[in-house]
Amino acid sequence: MTLPFDISPDQPVLIAGPTASGKSALALRIAEAQGGVIVNADALQVFQNWRVLTARPSIEDEARAPHVLYGHVAGDAQYSVGHWLRDIAPHLSGPERPIIVGGTGLYFAALTEGLVEIPETPAEIRARADARRFDEGGHAGILAELDAEDPETAQKIDRLNPMRVQRAWEVLRATGRGLAAWQADTPPPALPLPACFPIVMEADRDWLNARIARRFDLMLRDGALDEARANLASWDPALPSAKAIGAPELIAHLLGEMTLSQAKEAATVATRQYAKRQRTWFRARMKAYHKISLP
Repeated sequence: MTLPFDISPDQPVLIAGPTASGKSALALRIAEAQGGVIVNADALQVFQNWRVLTARPSIEDEARAPHVLYGHVAGDAQYSVGHWLRDIAPHLSGPERPIIVGGTGLYFAALTEGLVEIPETPAEIRARADARRFDEGGHAGILAELDAEDPETAQKIDRLNPMRVQRAWEVLRATGRGLAAWQADTPPPALPLPACFPIVMEADRDWLNARIARRFDLMLRDGALDEARANLASWDPALPSAKAIGAPELIAHLLGEMTLSQAKEAATVATRQYAKRQRTWFRARMKAYHKISLP
């Protein structure tokens, strides 16, 4: 792979793209050609307990260039974009320029646009909101309260999206302060986009789907099922690490709930759906990024 653009060796690089699009290969090519440290921006590759299934760089690739923020979080830990921003901070001012690569669009947005950390919603408030939407047959009631108590937020959110409305209502109830007011206090970004060389991979759907299917076969060959077996005793579907694509399906197979063939098909479908969501995010939020069209 040749470098697709004239990139300064002193400039931080961002590489975003859907799963299986070749982001890690491009990051490694840039690091070997120009130097730099490859920094993970994938919300699932941070976890220790899923290496094969999350397609973390191989040990051989990690030996070719420095890699950080891969597999550094325990599988039973909670981890958020706020944690990631704190973890990446030392690498933004270190001796080697960062080459930040991953498929988690929210990480890139928080890094280049800033992130306001709103306190977590207590479980009882979320349960109240869930119950009201169920009992009232929709979100009109909580939207009416939002209109009356926090009109600034009510006019800014997608009023037809029940989850957006519920989130805004929960923030108001939990903090006594509207979501719009919280967002107005967003701090400056840790790495402004103009300071970077941002790249987004735009993959043809059929080409990418074929790669996704092949890659899951390779994951099984490389030990994904053994990896799932090692996670079986401590499996908790509520943990962030349990969102690794393919993990629920392989665990279900090990529990006798589906055949391996069924697990493989379900995981492949889930990966395709995830890639579709990623492409939608990138098209909407990464218009200023340099595009690489694939294949």
